[in-house]
Amino acid sequence: MRKLGPGRLVIASHNEGKVREISELLGPHGITPVSAAELDLPEPDEIGATFIDNADLKARAAADLSGLPALADDSGLCVEALGDRPGIFSARWALADPRVSAEAGPGEVTGARDFDRAMARVHEELEALGPEASRNAHFVCALAVCWPDGHAEWFEGRVDGVLTWPPRGDKGFGYDPIFVPAGREMTFGEMDPAEKHAISHRADAFRKLVAALL
Repeated sequence: MRKLGPGRLVIASHNEGKVREISELLGPHGITPVSAAELDLPEPDEIGATFIDNADLKARAAADLSGLPALADDSGLCVEALGDRPGIFSARWALADPRVSAEAGPGEVTGARDFDRAMARVHEELEALGPEASRNAHFVCALAVCWPDGHAEWFEGRVDGVLTWPPRGDKGFGYDPIFVPAGREMTFGEMDPAEKHAISHRADAFRKLVAALL
C-alpha cells in the first residue's frame, strides 16, 4: 500500500462544507489541502454504481488534471424504509430545479442544490409510508486517493442513526439536520464540528485512511 507524504493534496470537491470538513480531518497530518474549486478543475459526471465508484472517478480526474495526488469523497444518506435511497443520488435529490429528476442522467446533475428540498422529500416519502415506517438510516462515506500515475487506494466508513423531523441545527451541511447518530440526542446539524468528526461516517473512513496511508 502506497503512503501519502506531506505536501499538497487536491480535495476533489466543489462542496465548501465537505472541503472544510476534510481539511480539518487532514490538518494534523502535514497535508496541505487545495480544493478542486481553487484549481478551477471541473466536476466529472458521477456515473458510478456505488459510492466507491464515484469517489474513484472524481479522484482520478483531479489527479490527472492537476498532476498532484487527489482525494475524493462520495457520501450519502441511506434510509432503510426507502430501500436505502437516496444513497448515491443524495446530492441529486437536492437539485434546486424541480424539473430535473433525482435519478437524472449524469449530464444533468450540475447546478445549485437545495438540501432543505432534499430533506423535505425524505420526510414526505417516509410520511407516505405511514407511522409504522422505520426511521432508521445510515450515512456512508467512500474515500478514494489517486496519484497521477494511476495508483489508487479506497476506504469506506459508516455511521448508523435515526431520522428526525423537523430539521434541527445549522452547524453541519447536507442532510445533517435530520440525522441523529445512534446513542446521541443531537443531530449532526446541532453538534460542534469536533464532536461530529469523532463519530461521523467521514471520520470512520478517515481513520482507516490515516492508519493505512499516513
